[in-house]
Amino acid sequence: MLVVIAAAVTLAAQEKKDAPKKAAPAMTKSTILHPEMTPGAGSYDKPMANLGTKPAEAWTTTTTAAGVDSKPQPGRPITRVGEIVDFSCYIQLGKHGEKHRSCGQKCVQNGQPIGLLTQEGSLYMLMPEEHDPRRDGGVDAKASAADQMGHIVSVSGTEASVGGYRAIYVQGLTK
Repeated sequence: MLVVIAAAVTLAAQEKKDAPKKAAPAMTKSTILHPEMTPGAGSYDKPMANLGTKPAEAWTTTTTAAGVDSKPQPGRPITRVGEIVDFSCYIQLGKHGEKHRSCGQKCVQNGQPIGLLTQEGSLYMLMPEEHDPRRDGGVDAKASAADQMGHIVSVSGTEASVGGYRAIYVQGLTK
């Protein structure tokens, strides 16, 4: 009797395995969290502003000199277009866009990290590039980030990444 039950279970499992599989429904969901929260100004074709300048070399002399054995981590000059976001609220709550502008402005003015959210949903942390002035408080990204919070802008600088974290180090931000 056990042999008959085992044979029936095996046959049923084989039939299920051989049955045609249904295609999974196509997902068209955006990779941007809460896409209903839209930017207030600018477009991906016509950004509202430009932040930074695309450097000829990846790192400034102060950054190179500050590197271990004067060798900073690899970086490459890039320009990306995206929405300026409050990094912390975006990751924690999915908030961005015009409806989140005033909260995002307060957050970055009070030290929360600044982000750039691309149309594809990539998120970069934005920081001033110049090492010594950044360390000594001579440059600051808070004012320009607060001014452009929730807007689509073009950002030029040096891209660097470590362990899944991506950043753009922006040259020319003043305090």
